[in-house]
Amino acid sequence: MERAIARIDLGAVRSNCVRLKAELGEAELCAVVKADGYGHGADRCASAALDGGAGRLAVATAAEAEQIGRRFQHIPLLTMGALTTDEVDVVLAAGSELAVWREGFRELLAARARAQGRPARVHVKHDSGMGRLGNPDPDRVLELARACDADPHLELAGVWTHFATADEPDADDGFFEQQLDRFERVATAVKAEFPAAMVHAANSAAVFRDRRAHFDMARCGVAVYGLDPFQRDPAEHGLVPALSLRSYVADVKRFPAGASAGYGRKWVAPEETSIGVIPLGYGDGVRRGLSNNAEVLVRGRHHPLVGTVSMDNVTVDLGPESEVEPGEEAVLIGSQGEDAILAEEVAARLNTINYEVTCGISARVPRRPA
Repeated sequence: MERAIARIDLGAVRSNCVRLKAELGEAELCAVVKADGYGHGADRCASAALDGGAGRLAVATAAEAEQIGRRFQHIPLLTMGALTTDEVDVVLAAGSELAVWREGFRELLAARARAQGRPARVHVKHDSGMGRLGNPDPDRVLELARACDADPHLELAGVWTHFATADEPDADDGFFEQQLDRFERVATAVKAEFPAAMVHAANSAAVFRDRRAHFDMARCGVAVYGLDPFQRDPAEHGLVPALSLRSYVADVKRFPAGASAGYGRKWVAPEETSIGVIPLGYGDGVRRGLSNNAEVLVRGRHHPLVGTVSMDNVTVDLGPESEVEPGEEAVLIGSQGEDAILAEEVAARLNTINYEVTCGISARVPRRPA
């Protein structure tokens, strides 16, 4: 028995990638494994994703590129984030491709690639409306692509963008389509001059929302892990959740009416009941916002989390007739018996998104294959 454990179903990761590949058809699948695989464990999930049909991997940081590049030396890898000069050297040494969106950074990449003795493969980023990294000027994007192609120390690998509202089909007032139209014009211009350049734009939501966004490749993160990109039930898109968060009932206490649980006495028993103490808390990623605002599965039944979430413990109301004993399993995310608690349900209670929930599970919770 372990205090807390995140079980990762690698078979689910594989099947999710098979599902995505079926949706993408001829387009390639790039599995995004940044942030330790969205909290699921990058190395194991990358292997499972490749087994499921992904042909490429993507990360955000230099440290991630170093880790994944060392483990998967013969798999194309893209580092998508901003990098310092020292980080550029790490990413290039890892054999990763890089993003570029302005001339000064292009010159830096060329200089560092020359110093390392091999060309850097680069993807020119167009800011079609996200408002973060990327060049918003279509003419400058094409000029930058030409400059990359002409530089002997660079190889133009692709042109790309990122959608701001693909996961909000009912609330974006057509902005997704506007972004797609803008990028499509840029991509067409780049492809006309550089037919081998890979065009990519779709995240998980865009894969399911519009086939026109598939282009040559899609970069999928949340769907790889069985998280629904639209914050609904993953089963609606044929996805299987890969992560469960489990602990156990460390103690069962009989509470008379009026007894309280947790810091600040934020919950007081309205009647005599049994309270289960579960030894994990916000130090493990169970947010304080779930205080009096969550459920836990014990013996296959939903029980309310009561009182304030503390760093190392939460308490649940097992009910006045409970026969739960110390040592029994408790599930905060995942299935038990015939019932389940989805990461999407937890996210809705916190007014956030499912992958913030999984990314927030801390490093002191070990990840183990299911």
